[in-house]
Amino acid sequence: MDVAIHFKEEDAKLLGFVEGEIDTFTASVLRDELDAIKITEGLEIYLDLSKVHYMDSTGLGIFVAFYKRVLREKGEVKLIGLSNRLQRLFEITGLSELMDIETDKKVELSNEGI
Repeated sequence: MDVAIHFKEEDAKLLGFVEGEIDTFTASVLRDELDAIKITEGLEIYLDLSKVHYMDSTGLGIFVAFYKRVLREKGEVKLIGLSNRLQRLFEITGLSELMDIETDKKVELSNEGI
């Protein structure tokens, strides 16, 4: 399976919707999409992972690197809509203590205008 990511801008917010599996084979697609984001001071980024069915340590590494970059550039990032399985993965690794994660919220996105 592949991974897909779509973005929608609203005011000073960037809403992202990630779908699929994030592993060694698909990680480069996600990394390239996240690297292409122009981060400005005060930008709020919400990444909805509710449609991510699988993620390995490669995916975790991508989100950690992106999180660090956003903080360095004085933006904010929140991971939302994590399944119990993904939430557990972030908890086991201790990343849930460092990163802003919300499990009960989903970004309202449609494919229109993307």
